[in-house]
Amino acid sequence: MTHGMRSDTHTPHFGSGGDWRDTGVRYALLPLRIFLGVTFIYAGLDKLTDSAFMQDAGSGSIGDMMRAVRDSAAIPALVDLSLKNPVAFGYTIAFGELAVGIGTLLGLFARLAALGGALISLSLWLTVSWASDPYYYGNDLAYLMAWIPLVLAGAPLLSMDAALRSRRRQRTGGFR
Repeated sequence: MTHGMRSDTHTPHFGSGGDWRDTGVRYALLPLRIFLGVTFIYAGLDKLTDSAFMQDAGSGSIGDMMRAVRDSAAIPALVDLSLKNPVAFGYTIAFGELAVGIGTLLGLFARLAALGGALISLSLWLTVSWASDPYYYGNDLAYLMAWIPLVLAGAPLLSMDAALRSRRRQRTGGFR
């Protein structure tokens, strides 16, 4: 018995024909990449340009924020680690968010950038937003879940990774 199910719904290259559904499948992760890339770039820049945030103590500081969430965190040891040098931790998070955002937006080392984004989101979920009740009020868990498709798929289209892969394929005669 034959079934009418299509098994060829993913075509890997632009302009390879197909209908609108095929195009939708190929470009499905692009809006997620753009959103996460822009959001993480903005978050990193916001931290770096906020003079109150990059302080050990004071209103709006990373130090006071980490002290405030310490007792409600899922893993208080992570918060304790950040409290050894809150300013360095703040810069690490900010530059990490920038690197992740740029890598995701450009599609450069996209899986690695997505993994970095997932790890940042996981650490923030286990510390800062862990006490959110109900759990879906904390946005870090949603960001963690949003990173997973990009960890798995990378950036197959409209990305530096795809351009580099295509260039490598041309140099090796199409065998890779």
